[in-house]
Amino acid sequence: MKISNKEIITKIHLIISVCIVVPVSFFYGFNPSSEFDIHLDTVDEHNFFKAVMGLYFGFSILWILGVFKTSYHKMALVTNMIFMLGLGFGRVLSFAIDGIPTFGYKFGTFAELFLGFYGLWVLLHHTATDT
Repeated sequence: MKISNKEIITKIHLIISVCIVVPVSFFYGFNPSSEFDIHLDTVDEHNFFKAVMGLYFGFSILWILGVFKTSYHKMALVTNMIFMLGLGFGRVLSFAIDGIPTFGYKFGTFAELFLGFYGLWVLLHHTATDT
């Protein structure tokens, strides 16, 4: 089975996103302090981070469907772009209001903005004939 260049261009960021978001979701849900400077004290805080885990995991499932099923591809692209740009711009806002976070969050911001803008580029330039 040969993978075309167009498939690589239009799907690689979905695969990269899943490879990053799934592990991060499990850290958020089960042990955020192991990787991040986050220390949860209340049941509500644990509940919030488990909900974030579920949200990240749910979107990852949609992105996997978009990689393998043509009928989900455009929806996967749109949701990935919104997800990544939403996180990235939220972090940029936090930089301005709250200050500069640890390296992991700075790197995450760059990666989220890159993946989000890459998804926008794919939507604008590589899906016109796919609809």
